[in-house]
Amino acid sequence: MREILADLAQAGAEPVAMATVVRTWRSAPRPAGAAMLVTGSGEAIGSVSGGCVEGALYDLGTEVLSTGEPVLETYGVSDDDAFSVGLTCGGILDVFVERVDPDTWPELAGIAASVAADEPVATATVVRSGRPEQIGRHLVIRPDTDHGSLVEGSLGTQRFDDTVAADALGMLESGTTGFLHYGPAGERLGEGVDVFVNSMAPAPRMYIFGAIDFSAALCRVGKVMGFRVTVCDAREIFATARRFPDADEVVVDWPHRWLASQPVDSRTVICVLTHDPKFDVPALQVALRTDAGYVGAMGSRRTHEDRLRRLKEAGVGDDELTRLHSPIGLDLGARTPEETAISIAAEIIQKRWGGSGAQLTATEGPIHPGAPR
Repeated sequence: MREILADLAQAGAEPVAMATVVRTWRSAPRPAGAAMLVTGSGEAIGSVSGGCVEGALYDLGTEVLSTGEPVLETYGVSDDDAFSVGLTCGGILDVFVERVDPDTWPELAGIAASVAADEPVATATVVRSGRPEQIGRHLVIRPDTDHGSLVEGSLGTQRFDDTVAADALGMLESGTTGFLHYGPAGERLGEGVDVFVNSMAPAPRMYIFGAIDFSAALCRVGKVMGFRVTVCDAREIFATARRFPDADEVVVDWPHRWLASQPVDSRTVICVLTHDPKFDVPALQVALRTDAGYVGAMGSRRTHEDRLRRLKEAGVGDDELTRLHSPIGLDLGARTPEETAISIAAEIIQKRWGGSGAQLTATEGPIHPGAPR
């Protein structure tokens, strides 16, 4: 939904049909949350597969736009069928198609405003239920300052709303989009009602310390990966926006002092590329005591051993040091700053999803960790 919000806002009061990928299996080409619009004027906006699924969804979207009845459709099933609708890897998609207008989505303007303001917001939509009137109901969830949630809309009952809001808030905090399953009355251990939660959290943060050429390359790669990138260095002559045009922010400050005042969560990536003990040791002391999902530091093996000694002398414990990725990156044989940035990005991805880092030709089983065969 996030990628087509601007088009939804431009449509205004004109009804459109929205097709959203709510679940995938195997090598589906787009993730859950990818969306496509079909307008009343016959225009198709966005993509859910990059293939012929769009053609089938265009027809279904036109029908839903006319009837107003939401539909949950599955595309794929077998390799041959998947290929026939554009899923060349044999992937399978569940797609929920619904009519969007001021009556069905009165919260839409507020959702768009939250996303534009870089504020976290999640939507919960009933996509399957034994009660047809419940299908297509929405709940909009935002965190509040008291660690609870602010809720708009309703899925039918207060109990159901409270249960889904609490679960969706946890997914929003981790940036997770996916399915929740409940009983008819909202029982967590029940079955019969499927709710799709689309988390639109602000971009995860990448903090790069050290205003060097390797940082400039990593900054470019970090943006491609979807991070909000900050470059920080205490040396004013090097830490300039002109040298780092791809960064969202360039900060002149001591890395450890600046980091201590910044938000850090499990999606945050911290890369210490200063290659200077007076900068990187204090920065790592702070970084290793945060909730950052990845902390890496550049340097040779000799530099790494010296850094470990200094960190231990500074009081950093062994359990904290196990979180440190140093020397940073995967062994790709990288030489240039750009190649090194790819190496670092590869390790970040591996840490996030649990891959082995081996060549796929040397592995067996599912390509994506945790996916069914």
